[in-house]
Amino acid sequence: MTASDDDRTTGGLAGKLIGKAKQAAGGLTGNEQLEREGRLQETAADQARDAAEEQAAARQREQEAQTEQERIALERRRAELQAEETAEAREQRIAAEEAEQKRRAEEREAARREAADRVAQQGGRQAAAADQAAVRERTDGLSDAQRLEEEARLAEARANALDPEDDR
Repeated sequence: MTASDDDRTTGGLAGKLIGKAKQAAGGLTGNEQLEREGRLQETAADQARDAAEEQAAARQREQEAQTEQERIALERRRAELQAEETAEAREQRIAAEEAEQKRRAEEREAARREAADRVAQQGGRQAAAADQAAVRERTDGLSDAQRLEEEARLAEARANALDPEDDR
C-alpha cells in the first residue's frame, strides 16, 4: 500500500477493519512493519471516530445552549409583556377609581347644596314667622300707625341682613 492508499483508508469502520487485517497479516507473516501499521491505522480510526463523536456532542451542546438562550429571551419578553399589560390594567383601574371618587364627591356636593338650600328656606320661613310674632307682641299695645312703623323697621332690618349692600 502506498501513502495515499493509507490516507484514504485510515478513518471509519473500513479503516479499522483494514488496520485489523494488516495487523493480522503482519502477525502471520512476521512483518512487524505491517503489524505496526495495522495497529496505527486501527488507533487512528478509533481516534477519528472519537473526534467525530465529540464534535457531534459539542454541536448538540451548542444547539441546546442556543435553544436555552432563545427560551430565556422568550420568557423575558413574555414577562415584559405581562408587566406592560399589568401596568395598563393598573392605570385603567386607577383611572376608573378616580372617576368614581370624583362622581361620588360631586354627588356629595350636590346633596350638601340641596340640604343647605332646604335649611336656608326653612330658616327664612322660621325667621319671618318669628319676626312677625315679635312684631305682634310688641305692637299689641301700640296704635295702628306705630305698629305699621315697627313692622316697616323690622322689614328694613331683614332686608339689610339679606342684602347689606343696600345700606349705602
